[in-house]
Amino acid sequence: MNKIIVYEHKNFQGLSREFTSDVSDLSNVSFDNCISSVKVIGNPWVAYTGADFAGEPTVFEEGEYPSVHYKDNISSLEVVTEDLDNPQITLYEKENYDGRSLVLNCETNLLYGTFNDKASSHKVQRGAWVLYQHMDRGGYVRVARAGRDVPKYDWFDNRLTHVRPLKAGKPTIKAEVEWDKKKEHVKKVIIDSITGVNYGSEKQTFTTELSRAYSASVTESFNFSNSTQIGLGTKFGVPVFGVGIENALNVSNIFSVEKGSSNTRSTTDSIRVSLPASIPPRTKLTVNVVRKEVAITVPVKLTITTGFHSKVEYGEYRCEDGNSITSEFKEEKIQPHKR
Repeated sequence: MNKIIVYEHKNFQGLSREFTSDVSDLSNVSFDNCISSVKVIGNPWVAYTGADFAGEPTVFEEGEYPSVHYKDNISSLEVVTEDLDNPQITLYEKENYDGRSLVLNCETNLLYGTFNDKASSHKVQRGAWVLYQHMDRGGYVRVARAGRDVPKYDWFDNRLTHVRPLKAGKPTIKAEVEWDKKKEHVKKVIIDSITGVNYGSEKQTFTTELSRAYSASVTESFNFSNSTQIGLGTKFGVPVFGVGIENALNVSNIFSVEKGSSNTRSTTDSIRVSLPASIPPRTKLTVNVVRKEVAITVPVKLTITTGFHSKVEYGEYRCEDGNSITSEFKEEKIQPHKR
């Protein structure tokens, strides 16, 4: 969601309005020339002192602004819709894109080069940019956007000193587990074995306790692809309910993931297994305590939405479930002892 919330007074006080699309004239919504603080979610917005996106611009990236520079002097709002991931702008020394040129892909102080106060026109190949009259983002500004080339700067001619690309807000990530592509491996492991022998002609009490407790665990993990573009600290949930497999997993509905953390979660339980109370006559009874270990790997489709643009990449969810512990009995008849 990309939206801007504007307030009548500083510190988010007084009347407020929320917008998710351009507003060419705030007087049409009875909120002209009264904005004093702003909150932005998602892509940046440009506020103008004039209607129809004219006058002096101010850019607001995602965040909270308890006071604004042009207090009570904002008349239109425009949301930035460009893909801001890989910005590029070309500055030209002369009008109509002539003379020397300089291609930029990141924030740049032109004082440190040979293009300070030299630009007279520009073309934006990708993204959206803010052009400043002075260093350190000072002085008057212009907003430069893809598809809106400027062949002549007029009063801004030979006054450009600082350039920076606008940044998108935090991405939202939708995770979809593709269970139809899962890989599953099941094996049984004997973790304990108890044997009792009854040579007599009557039932005999089993010489061990009637139940035992064993440690069992479930381990979940998530791995990003090596080429992931998801930034550190980004959090999202992987829905793992409705697994629909023959060997049901003992997992929670949502597995939480954070880029940069271990993304591994283990839970341990104590499983109590019942054992037989007696051994039939002339029988060797073997009790095997068996753990069924289920390991599943499945691709996870990640739809990453930043501003107005989405892209897809894949990760992998893995679960190792060893919580299924049962006892298996095996009886073998034995010959009675000869006198």
